[in-house]
Amino acid sequence: MSRVGKKPVTVPSGVTATVDGQTVKMKGSKGELHFVVPSLVEVALKDGAVSVTPKDQSKQARSLWGTSRAQVANLAEGVSKGFEKKLEITGVGYRAAMAGKALKLSLGYSHDIEYEIPAGITIVTPKPTEITISGIDRQRVGQVAAEIRDYRGPEPYKGKGVKYAGEFIFRKEGKKK
Repeated sequence: MSRVGKKPVTVPSGVTATVDGQTVKMKGSKGELHFVVPSLVEVALKDGAVSVTPKDQSKQARSLWGTSRAQVANLAEGVSKGFEKKLEITGVGYRAAMAGKALKLSLGYSHDIEYEIPAGITIVTPKPTEITISGIDRQRVGQVAAEIRDYRGPEPYKGKGVKYAGEFIFRKEGKKK
C-alpha cells in the first residue's frame, strides 16, 4: 500500500481543480497546469480534494499510484505558490548575469555561455554568484537548474563550479610530495 497515495490532495484556496477522465487541470493565481494520469490509476474530485486510487493491485499500478498523487500535489502547489531553485557559483572570475532573455555565464572557459531561458521559467541573478530559478512547473524548474549546473559542476578539490544552494561538496585532499 502506498502511504503517499492514500492521502488525498487538498485543493488550496484560490485554486480551481477539474478532473476530466484521466486529465487533472488546476488553475490558480500563478497560472494553469494539467497532468494526464496513467490508465492504471483512477482519479476523482471529492469535497475539494483530489483522490488517486489504483485500478488493481498489480505492481505497476501500485508503483504509479504514489507517483501520480505526487504529480497532482505538485500541480496544486505550483499554481498557488510556485517553485524555486537557487544555484551558487564558486570560483575566481566565475559569474552570471542576465543579457536580455538569456543567462550569460562566465565559468572559466574561453568563451561565455549563453543559456536561452525557456518559456514559463524566470531567472534572476541577485548577485553575480547567485542564480534564482522560479516557475510553476516543478519538473521544468529542476531541469533548468540541472542544465545550468551541468555546464560546470562543482569539483571536489577546490569546490569551484555551479552548485545548488545548501549542497554539500565532498572535498578531497590534493597530492602530497
